[in-house]
Amino acid sequence: MPRRVNFHTLGCKLNFSESSTIARQFEQGGFVRVAPTEEADICIINSCSVTEHADKKCRNIIRKLHRRNPSAIIAVTGCYAQLKPYEIAEIEGVDIVLGNNNKGETYKRVIELVERGRAQVYSCETDDIVNFFSAFSSGDRTRAFLKVQDGCDYCCAYCTIHNARGASRNIPIEEVVRQAKEIVAGGQKEIVITGVNTGDFGKTTGESFADLLRALDAVEGVERYRISSIEPNLITDEVIGICAQSSKFQHHFHIPIQCGSNKILALMRRRYTVEKFADRIEAIRRVMPDAFIGIDVITGFPGETDADFADSRNFLERISPAFLHIFPFSERPGTPAVDLPNKVQSSVSTARVKELERLSDRLHYDFCSRAVGTTADVLFESTERGGMMTGFTGNYIKVKVPYDRRFINKIVPTKLLSIEPSGDIVGQIIE
Repeated sequence: MPRRVNFHTLGCKLNFSESSTIARQFEQGGFVRVAPTEEADICIINSCSVTEHADKKCRNIIRKLHRRNPSAIIAVTGCYAQLKPYEIAEIEGVDIVLGNNNKGETYKRVIELVERGRAQVYSCETDDIVNFFSAFSSGDRTRAFLKVQDGCDYCCAYCTIHNARGASRNIPIEEVVRQAKEIVAGGQKEIVITGVNTGDFGKTTGESFADLLRALDAVEGVERYRISSIEPNLITDEVIGICAQSSKFQHHFHIPIQCGSNKILALMRRRYTVEKFADRIEAIRRVMPDAFIGIDVITGFPGETDADFADSRNFLERISPAFLHIFPFSERPGTPAVDLPNKVQSSVSTARVKELERLSDRLHYDFCSRAVGTTADVLFESTERGGMMTGFTGNYIKVKVPYDRRFINKIVPTKLLSIEPSGDIVGQIIE
């Protein structure tokens, strides 16, 4: 009977692309990939460590998997594994911990472990992380996540990612294009370009992010691209112009601001001001007025007073993004934010999250409602719930239509009829 392996991916799209690539290595080695809820001989956890909640979620998954199947080999990789390998190794059931430098060797190391018997292996050296693990997702959904960049040189005051992922680095454009062609050959219609600091692409190859976009735009067979999270200071007029002129790059941007107060942005060690951020949003909307703009926000950073939060909230309402991704501040050991004075009580931070969530719901509804009565091209996915299937417009509005398998993984014109309280649009496919 073939050995079984399952995967449990936490955190970002980058992790998703890497897990999918590791899964292909196991499948090529004769393993059968099974769902995360099914019994497996080997369980791979690709961890996140952006918050304490992410660390806790990883620990809970480890314990759950071990209780469910005590004989399974459990391997943990990713950012939590990189930052706290011995903390993870002490959890009952963990057999191997692999840092980000060794993530690409997950299959090799696990097979070595299986062949020589049960033993704990640690490979999360504290030396600089220099390896680049090329990765893209496949077979799991309509869109593929293509990793083009890794690491970050920004060292923001609250973040451990530069420790977990190392310095900014990338593969050459030629290699990215080759992988994009491989994705197309697999039948996926949409590619999400992802990285830790995606817009920083080119540092190690002397190329530029704009060069990458132009090269990808020329790849035949790709119908849609989306750019994953990109820093506001890296959204140049050149990048905006390429996206506006291309028929493939969608009018959809995910941009972290973290706070709408210049005082707090300085404490966070971010590389822009609210004025610069507003300028970039205005530049996008000048040429792409229908653009979906999602924004990351942190509440409760040390020193954030009620007045600072009010400034941030008012700024966000004024620039009116389509969606807010909101996180309460999570203190990460070893970061400069740990030593900052004027800590904000967690109850205050949570209350601010709730207030911004209400604002986000209203802004999202307002954005989506403007599309009602129009026709849009929608890429439909295979998930069926209540007799309906869903897909997304180019500018990332979620559309629901009666389930029809003929249109799965196809981009089809759809009439947008009405809006639900959630902001989802009920549509009708035009045949």
